[in-house]
Amino acid sequence: MNQLQFDGQREGEEVKLVFRRHILTAKRGLGVLLMVGGLGFLPMLLWTGRQEMFWIFLTGVVLGILGMLYVYLLWYCSVFIVTNERIRQVSQCGLFKKNVTDLSLSKIESLSYQVPGIVAGMCGYGTLLIQTGVGDWTMSKIAKPNKVYNEIENLLGRTKNENIG
Repeated sequence: MNQLQFDGQREGEEVKLVFRRHILTAKRGLGVLLMVGGLGFLPMLLWTGRQEMFWIFLTGVVLGILGMLYVYLLWYCSVFIVTNERIRQVSQCGLFKKNVTDLSLSKIESLSYQVPGIVAGMCGYGTLLIQTGVGDWTMSKIAKPNKVYNEIENLLGRTKNENIG
């Protein structure tokens, strides 16, 4: 079986879970497509019968698709990695900017999740709250928060049992 690997992985560290924010967090990419494509369609409505206006519309659609792909790429490259030692958040903030945050499992004091409403319940996303001695770490719009919560809780239980025994 192939073991998942990531940059900065320590020796003996095993990846237990990889998850992302819900795909609905990338919905602004669809908004970019509709906005830029709609702006490209406007000249076709104002100056009907001119072939150049079609090319302006087509350019708007292509730019909108590129914007949508950019937002999707940012969503796809932003991940949470849970290992047997820590939780790592990799946030892609632009094509060349990335933020990485680590939290050791031994620092976690409390873990909870919340599904904030009917839309979140129907779409399957929620908020995961991790409390430590130095503050809280909130992960919002996580896909399948109950599954992620259970996986991390089980991992925390195994980690505490190993430290006791």
